[in-house]
Order: sequence, then C-alpha cells, then structure tokens
Amino acid sequence: MNHFMQWMTESFAPRMNKIAKNPWIASIQDSILTTMPVILIGSLVTILTIFQSFIPGFPDFTLLSSFSFGLLSLFLAYLIPNTVMIKKHHSKTAKQAGLAGIAFFLMVVNPLFEEGNMTLTFAKLGSSGMIAALISGLFTGAVMNLFASHSFFSEDTPIPDFITVWFDTLIPITLILMVGWLFTFQLQIDIFETIASLFQPFVAMGQSFWGFVFLSFIAYGFLYSFGISAWVLAPITQTIMLKGMGDNMALVAAGAAPTNIFLKETVRLFMVGGSGVTLSLAIMIAFLAKSKRLRLIGKSPFLPSLCNINEPLIFGIPVAFNPILMIPMWICQLICPIVVYLTLQAGWVPIPAAPWDFGFMPQPIVAFFATKSIAGALLTLVNFGISWIVYYPFFKIYDRQCCEEEKQNLECKTEAIEKERLAHEIQ
Repeated sequence: MNHFMQWMTESFAPRMNKIAKNPWIASIQDSILTTMPVILIGSLVTILTIFQSFIPGFPDFTLLSSFSFGLLSLFLAYLIPNTVMIKKHHSKTAKQAGLAGIAFFLMVVNPLFEEGNMTLTFAKLGSSGMIAALISGLFTGAVMNLFASHSFFSEDTPIPDFITVWFDTLIPITLILMVGWLFTFQLQIDIFETIASLFQPFVAMGQSFWGFVFLSFIAYGFLYSFGISAWVLAPITQTIMLKGMGDNMALVAAGAAPTNIFLKETVRLFMVGGSGVTLSLAIMIAFLAKSKRLRLIGKSPFLPSLCNINEPLIFGIPVAFNPILMIPMWICQLICPIVVYLTLQAGWVPIPAAPWDFGFMPQPIVAFFATKSIAGALLTLVNFGISWIVYYPFFKIYDRQCCEEEKQNLECKTEAIEKERLAHEIQ
C-alpha cells in the first residue's frame, strides 16, 4: 500500500494534473464552465414547468430553454476556438477564431438550402450536437493557432492592430470554411452524422451499466481521493452526460420514454455531500469524533457538505491521500452508482428528461426536482444510509488513531516540560 500511495503521489497525480492544464483540455473545460448560465436557465425552466401542472393558464416557458440550453453546441463552437487562442497566447485573434468556429459548425450540421431559405435541425444546435461542436471547435482552434505565429506585418509596423488582425486571419478562416464547403456541399459528406456515428459506440458504452459505474468511480471516487478534480475527465463525462440529456429530451418530445441514465442529474442522486458520498462522514467527524483535532476541524466542513461542497472535508481532514478514508470512499463510489443505475433502469425512479443543475442545494431537494418525484429524493436518502454503513467502521479506526496520536503528543509535551523543569531546578 505504501508503494502504491507513493507512486500515486509522486507520479500519477502530477501527470493527471499536467493533463488537466494542457491548453486543449483546459479550453474544453473552461468552455463548458462558461456555458453554465445557459444550462442553469434550462434548469430554471424545469422548475417553471412543474407549475404548469397545477396552475391553469400558466405560461409555457419552454422556448427559454430552447434558446439557452438548446443552443449549447452553437455556444461551444464559438467558445472552444476562442479559448484555445487565449490559452495559446494569441488573444488578438481569439474572437475571429470563435466566429470561424460558429461558421464551420453551421456547415457541419449540414443545413438544407431551398429557394433562398436555410433549414436545419434545431436539435443539432443543442446538446445532441455537442460532440460535433467539440470537434469543430478544436479543428478551428488548431488551424487558427497554426497560422497565428505568422504575420504579413512586422512587429514595429505603424498599421493599427485591428487591421493587421484582419489580414492575418483571412487565410486561416478561408481555409477552415473551404474544408467545410468541400466536405459538406461538394463531396456531399454529412460530417455531423459521420462524427456522431464514429463516437456512438463510445457514447453508448458510457451510457451502459458498466460505463456508468466505471466513469462514476474513476471521476468522482478514485481520482478525487488523490486530490485530482473530476474536471480532468470533463471532456469525456460532460460530453456523454449533456448529449444524453439532449437525446432524452428529444425522445420525450417524440412521445417516447427517456433511456439515457448517465446524466449530470442522475450523478446527483448518489453524490450526497459531494464526490465520494461524503455527507455521512462529515456528520460523523463533526458530531461523533472523540479526537479533539477531528472535532475542531470537522465543524467547518459540515455546512458546506450539506450543499455538496466537500473540498474542505476532502483536503482539511484530510480524506485525500488518507489510506484509511480513501477505501470507504472508493467502496461508496462503486455501490451507490450501481444502486442508482439499477433503480432508474427498473423504473422505480423516473429517468430525468429536463436539465437540472442546481447542485449546491441539499441533495434530496436536488433529486426531487431532477426526477420530478419523491422517489428520487428517497433514493438519495438510501445512498446516504449506504454511505453511513460503509464509512462508519473506517471512521472509528481513524478516530481511534487520531486519539492515540493526540495522547502520544500530549505525553511527549508533558515529558518535555518535566525535563525542562528538572533542568531548571538543577541549575
């Protein structure tokens, strides 16, 4: 175990953090984070639709979601190349890269032109087109970055910067548009469907039972226990989850039942207290610990844990890099996702079919709005109970260890004071 911990600390964790700081990965992460307001608007509309069932004549706010969460891929097509250029220190041409990203993505969705009218499938602009938006954004960013180090003008040119940017971006933007024009309109290749078909096995695997359990364990349990944020895997997990929600919304709109389970909303059903299902541990440390150190430190992480913010607990107790507390964290992140998946698949809890991302609320409330059912709230309580059973014996071991350390420290201090007193008397 010591060799494993040393390898994780000195080799694995630094490499994963290095990957997270890679400008291409970081650009995707930052772009997704930037779209959070429009995702939250979609969540707000989910609340408003509940009132429609009880208040006759209550307005239909669905279009608010359509023009916020429903345009997610279009926003990402702009944000990703824009952010790539900023991360690559070419901020002068960042906005132009974003505009080129939108233009290329709109070509990729393969619109139909008839008698001067352009027709496209609106769903492709939302989360259903997220993979195509990521590919389009990264391709645009790569081309713009390639040409950014070359300029028609010298650094000391008297020509204003905005004019030099015009000319310096003409060639890369033209090249990007030519690629879209060639494949979509000349070769009649549906890039959108090609990308979707290539990634479909990967997405399907992520939505499977084993994919759900594996990704939940790795992202929210294993990596986090070594202090590595789940955002390292955001390009993978967020793509699967957001696309899954878009597909569920399309299924419901077509009169079918939602089928995708690996969603941001379903992850909330087991993350009671945050990644690692740690609310039970926070309560134990705050109110049941005999160790003075644990009781003192444990009070501050308790309230944040109620709102699923557990960084103070993970790094303050700590749980991260703590062999005793890491093991139950891993166990919870295996058992609870299994319980959630099987429960939703059996139909005991409705599969979410509308975005809900107000995660910083007590989890039963989050689950109620995400699933629109009391059963969803009860499922979080079941997972809380499971986590309590798993964490408790390990908590007792760690608490006893801390008490022994405090006792030894006290004895050492007492012995040192006694030696100092005797030395003073001899003098």
